[in-house]
Amino acid sequence: MIRVLLAEDQAMVRGALSALLGMEDDIEVVGAAADGEAAWRELQRLKPDLLVTDIEMPGLTGLELAQRIQRQELPCKVVIVTTFARSGFLRRALDAGVSGYLLKDAPAEDLAEALRKVHRGGRAIDPQLAVEAWSDADPLNDRERQVLRLAGEGQSAGDIARQLNLSQGTVRNYLSEAIGKLGVANRIEAYRLARQRGWL
Repeated sequence: MIRVLLAEDQAMVRGALSALLGMEDDIEVVGAAADGEAAWRELQRLKPDLLVTDIEMPGLTGLELAQRIQRQELPCKVVIVTTFARSGFLRRALDAGVSGYLLKDAPAEDLAEALRKVHRGGRAIDPQLAVEAWSDADPLNDRERQVLRLAGEGQSAGDIARQLNLSQGTVRNYLSEAIGKLGVANRIEAYRLARQRGWL
């Protein structure tokens, strides 16, 4: 039996995924969480074989969950099911040790088959995205990405500096580096472009 934990902030999608997987003889949904922090707690309590998660969630994102699982060397494998058909997200997911990356508009039967494949030690990646991912490299490093995301949410350099325990000058340097690497005029354009490419 493949034991699955679901992490999805939209109740209707969470319920649909649970019902869909519940129809499979060899898959058991052992728990479901509406945000990343709850998913992390459930993960440690239930010790599932697989975590099926969205990317964008309150608290921790699906990618941050995957990174935590990788850092803690937990045996749970991660499959992302998302609407984000962006190659940048896929590259970051693979870097975080994710074993599966599927789009929500894929046929329902693909999900169960992907979970079986991942459980057996394989990978299940949307083929079109896989092709795009290798042609569109992310130029940002983790710190630039973090600072740019906060700036894009409207935080000032001072706010970001306090939140990340950096000096304001260092925050401005990271923003300037990100703007330069993306070849845009300012932090707003940098944020928009990075979001669009799936790098944030």
